[in-house]
Amino acid sequence: MLVRSLVLAVLGFFCIAGAVLSRSVEAADTARPNIVVIMPDDQGYGDHGVTGNSVIRTPNIDALAEKSASMSDFYVCPVCSPTRASLMTGRYHYRTRVVDTFKGRSMMEPEEVTVAEVLQDAGYATGIFGKWHLGDNYPLRPDDQGFDESYIHRGGGLAQPSEPIENNKRYSNPILFENGKQIETEGYCTDLYFDAAIRFIDRCKQQGKPFFVYLPTNAPHGPYHDVPEELYEYYKTVDLESLMVGKKGNVDQLARIAAMIENVDQNIGKLDQYLKKQGLFDDTMVVFLVDNGPNSMRFAGPFRGMKATVHEGGIRSPFFVRWPGRLRPGTVSDRIAAHIDLLPTIADAVGVNIPASANVDGRSLLPLLEGKKIDWPDRHLVLQVHRGDEPVRYHHMAVRNQRWKLVHPSGFGKEEMPEGVPFELYDMESDQGEKVNLAESKPKKLAAMLKAYDAWFDDVSTTRSDNYAPPRMVIGSDNELVSALTLQDWRVSDSVGWGVSGVWLVHVERPATFDAELVYSQPIGPMDLSLSIGSVTRKATLKAGQTRLVIPGISVPQGDAEVQVQSSVKGRKGDPYHVILSRVD
Repeated sequence: MLVRSLVLAVLGFFCIAGAVLSRSVEAADTARPNIVVIMPDDQGYGDHGVTGNSVIRTPNIDALAEKSASMSDFYVCPVCSPTRASLMTGRYHYRTRVVDTFKGRSMMEPEEVTVAEVLQDAGYATGIFGKWHLGDNYPLRPDDQGFDESYIHRGGGLAQPSEPIENNKRYSNPILFENGKQIETEGYCTDLYFDAAIRFIDRCKQQGKPFFVYLPTNAPHGPYHDVPEELYEYYKTVDLESLMVGKKGNVDQLARIAAMIENVDQNIGKLDQYLKKQGLFDDTMVVFLVDNGPNSMRFAGPFRGMKATVHEGGIRSPFFVRWPGRLRPGTVSDRIAAHIDLLPTIADAVGVNIPASANVDGRSLLPLLEGKKIDWPDRHLVLQVHRGDEPVRYHHMAVRNQRWKLVHPSGFGKEEMPEGVPFELYDMESDQGEKVNLAESKPKKLAAMLKAYDAWFDDVSTTRSDNYAPPRMVIGSDNELVSALTLQDWRVSDSVGWGVSGVWLVHVERPATFDAELVYSQPIGPMDLSLSIGSVTRKATLKAGQTRLVIPGISVPQGDAEVQVQSSVKGRKGDPYHVILSRVD
């Protein structure tokens, strides 16, 4: 009980008895709010002053929390794309075909109904600024999934294999994509996302349209070579070792992460000042959460674990909702909640119905955030992710109901579940630090939690007849005349030598002719190679010193196909960085 009391106290200490709101909540205008959702990448629960961090400066997030209602026991997935899929759809990610973060398994089924589509249908202008990570090609892009405006990087982040090679891993002055078009920029990536969001809001205000702004930054995700310099210089002078958990880690890396976190915070402050200046502050619902645990073993509040783990430090997120026109600051609910609840909560807040076809798993948290005394049946929330093509029953999962938590920490890194990893059972009313494993002493409770998990796993695994088949990118469409196939969505094979070591799964929308440009990260020629799109194969030679090769005029029929590159270079040195297909007919 002590740990829970401390957590609730931290979240609620800003609530001062008798505080006078700038406008009465009871008498507030109930017009549909504007919506802003902010979600940094790899920023953990404990990376904020309001959650107990006394080293990293987050005054604007702390101020947001002070004016927010919050959920104290809010959960996300251990890693990135699964959280994003659930956030967008209100459904467990295993229903959406998102099972991993790369190798084509972060692509979301395009028929899923997203929160952007729900709000777009309700008359909202919708924009995303930052990291999508649910598919880079038609019909998987945010532009295809309900967003009127997109200002994003590709794939899982900058300095990753999905970025244009000429970006050269830059966070500063990065190459981004605005409404599908590649653009040059000036500025630090996080600053650019918030600036673009403010421009979007400004246009919405001028047009008199309510807006939905989704701000998922790629910071403070690594790599850490390009961070805000002034903030980095400051954190180099700060004692950061107190934040490290276990053996002493890389202090310089943590200084870089802290600089990125404070830069996110500064931008939240900039956005708040803009909303106040434009008279939009009271009528805008701002949601703050993170996508998973911290990207290093560092302070995570009272919790254990980090990103990719299924202990609390890997899956617990702050969840602050500021809506001055509706929610009373300092309201804290300790009911368990998760990413699947965001879509129904937003739909409830704006007064729109979610299409029945969406089949959401989540619930609206709005009554709890409003402090209403309502019937709230207990439920089981399940968080499970591991590497691979298809989930394995019990592999790296956690099940939480209001009191109990079942954990099977078998490891994120492999598709195969290792043998001999015991189940863990914790009483979350008294042990949120997960220190006392009760699995052996509470066999009936363990069995009940396993039964709940089995029912969930059977359910999500039968959402579709081909439930875990990856989506296909569509090429040759009028909606995307140039398709960049990147290593982000490359289906890697174990074969090496002469032959294919990976393929891209595509659907050719109609008979089409393409020019194919093969892009390599470094000169490796001379090299004989062949490019196949389905049954059509063309051969070519990459000359010494070349990093780009165009194969023109490849005519292919309509239908499903695999795009393959085979080379005469043994191993994967002959694999292209990107294959860019331009329809030319």
